[in-house]
Amino acid sequence: MATITNFFNQIAQLNFTGNLQLTIAKGAENNLIISIMLQNDGCADTAKNIIPPLSLRGTAEELDNGFFQTITTPIQTASGLMVNMEGFMKQLEQAKKQSAMEKEKADRQKKEQEAKDKKFNDAMAKADELEKESRFREAWMKVPEMAEFPEKADEIRRRKTALSDKFATPSLFGTMEEVKPEHSKEGLYPDYSADEVEKEKELENEDEQEY
Repeated sequence: MATITNFFNQIAQLNFTGNLQLTIAKGAENNLIISIMLQNDGCADTAKNIIPPLSLRGTAEELDNGFFQTITTPIQTASGLMVNMEGFMKQLEQAKKQSAMEKEKADRQKKEQEAKDKKFNDAMAKADELEKESRFREAWMKVPEMAEFPEKADEIRRRKTALSDKFATPSLFGTMEEVKPEHSKEGLYPDYSADEVEKEKELENEDEQEY
């Protein structure tokens, strides 16, 4: 027959987690009814509440001889189950938090990308408007910088090149004709009237007679 000291010593050796609740009631024919319920307040899973209590029935002598052999495996199994359930619930909660964080991160990145795409599209649309108005230099300046949108570098480069070709200054010698001074015919050959020519001849004759 186990002593009180041995009883609690064997309880301690059960290696369970939680609170072990032991209820003893007297039954018929000197039998004892033992109800054992293991509670683990650290387990948040409500499924633990469907674990039924372990019930034993027998005489005091029968219980003394087989009590611990009977309850050891079920108590340790129930304890392990609730510990696992507790760990599962913690991991589940962590997974929910992680999922919420990932969703929030994904939503934030999506909004940032949408804002960035809008900025790019608006700038390109403005460049198109200015190009239609033949304001090529202003259109070129409206095209976004490649450093700001590296993923669209090729598109930006092509757009800038096409616009710069339209406003680039051509070669000076290729567009300007050389202006040559024109000599006036009047400067070289004065237009004398007939009377003036006749007077010139008379003066020349008078000079020759004096000599």
